Amino acid sequence: MPDQIQRFLFDDTNVRGEIVSLESAYAEVLERHAYPAVVSQLLGEMLAAVALLTETVKLDGTLSLEVRGRGALSLLMAESNPGGELRAIARVDDEAPLPAEGASFRSLVGDGQIVITLDPREGNRYQGIVATDGDDLAACLEEYFARSEQLATRLWLAADGERAGGLLLQQLPDDASNQDADAWDRVVHLASTVSDDELLNLSQRDLLYRLYHEETARVFDPKPLRFGCTCSRERIAQALLSLGADELRDILREQQAVDTQCHFCHTRYHFSAADIESLIDSPEAGSPTVH
Repeated sequence: MPDQIQRFLFDDTNVRGEIVSLESAYAEVLERHAYPAVVSQLLGEMLAAVALLTETVKLDGTLSLEVRGRGALSLLMAESNPGGELRAIARVDDEAPLPAEGASFRSLVGDGQIVITLDPREGNRYQGIVATDGDDLAACLEEYFARSEQLATRLWLAADGERAGGLLLQQLPDDASNQDADAWDRVVHLASTVSDDELLNLSQRDLLYRLYHEETARVFDPKPLRFGCTCSRERIAQALLSLGADELRDILREQQAVDTQCHFCHTRYHFSAADIESLIDSPEAGSPTVH
């Protein structure tokens, strides 16, 4: 199946949805790191989720999803942009034993938080934060939408190390165009019957038909997705600057330069002593608004 996201809506209702399918982009993420199977599975769910969220909020910029935990997994991050580029990474605590395959979300990340960052091309960054109190990633993201967006939202996510998929339903504010007051409860009930196997192996059209062949659904053209890294020299420079001038100069005294690489795609970046001093002298200010 192609890597793509498919939008749809139900006529004369206030309900919309999206289905995402990933294979090649997911494989490219896993090829760059040797993750245990249980980590690879959760990263697949993260990739599916971030694609769904980016399409849902209609952001002209980058959306990142971070799970910051206190368990065996201290960090999982996935990122997407309107061009359909996806990337993801995990940070595993080498000293903490990983739970067995099929372990729960909470046993992997422990107590922590999920941070959703919206970074538009124009305007200020915005961060939404929700605790990792849900049984799985989907439940935590549903809580985020309920608190931050005040929109009823349901998600179903699945991944198996080779494919990742997801389904999102969202109820928009009611208006005169909604002529079916029972639509939300009905389509959520039908979606709740979906299996992981269906999310991963059925084509999006077939899945929609299987779930909603008795509904009047309008299906839009699918949007292609692919692996793509948004790293750049400028973004790496800003990350270095966050270390502080004193620490950067300490590194220069030891190494005479700063060499680093993108953890997502392994592209290497070299900063000479002159580059670092120039960066310290003319930093670009900017910090996200935290909600």
